Amino acid sequence: MLKITHQDKMETIQNIQEELQNILSPKRYIHSIGVMKMAQKLAKHYCLDEQTAALTGLVHDIAKELTKEQSMEYIQQNHIEIDQIEKYNHKLLHAKIGAHMAKQKYQFNESMEKAIRYHTTASVHMDKLAKIIYIADKIEENRNYEQVENLRQLALEDLDKTMLTILDFTTKENIDKGKLLHPDGINARNALLLKNN
Repeated sequence: MLKITHQDKMETIQNIQEELQNILSPKRYIHSIGVMKMAQKLAKHYCLDEQTAALTGLVHDIAKELTKEQSMEYIQQNHIEIDQIEKYNHKLLHAKIGAHMAKQKYQFNESMEKAIRYHTTASVHMDKLAKIIYIADKIEENRNYEQVENLRQLALEDLDKTMLTILDFTTKENIDKGKLLHPDGINARNALLLKNN
C-alpha cells in the first residue's frame, strides 16, 4: 500500500502510473495522463500543490472501465450509497468507486477523494482542487471538440466561469440525447449562477 507524503509524491506518481498502465486500456491511460498534466498546470496557475493535483488527476478514472456487474458488486461490498439515477446509469458509478479506491488504496486525503467523487456530475461542495479536476477532465490535451480551445483559455482566467460553461454544454447535450440529468450537476450549475449574479 502506498503512503503519500511530501517526500515521495513523485515516486508515488510513477508507481501509480505503472499500476494504471496494467489495469486501464491504452486510450483510458493516455486520457488519465492528460488529465494529470492539465491538473498540474491549472494547480500551478491557481497556487495549489501541483503534485496533489497531478495524483488526483492521474487516478480520477481508476474505476472507469469496470463492468456494470463489477461496479454494483463493489458498491454493495463497500456499502457505498448510490441514488436511483446512478443505479440506472452505471457509468456514473466510477466516480464514487474511484474515490473510495483512491482513499483505501493510496490514502488520498478528503479533498482529493471529493475531487474524484465529483468529477463526473459536479457538486455544490467542490473546492478549488475538485473544480480543477472536473475541468482538466474535459480539456486535457487529447480532447478535441469545437469549444475546447476556448475552454482551455477560459480555465486560466476563471474556474467558475469554465465550470458553468462546461455544465451548460453537458446539460444541453444530455437533454438533446434524452438522457437523465443528475441533480448534483443541476444544483452545481444553479449555485454558480447565483454566485455570479
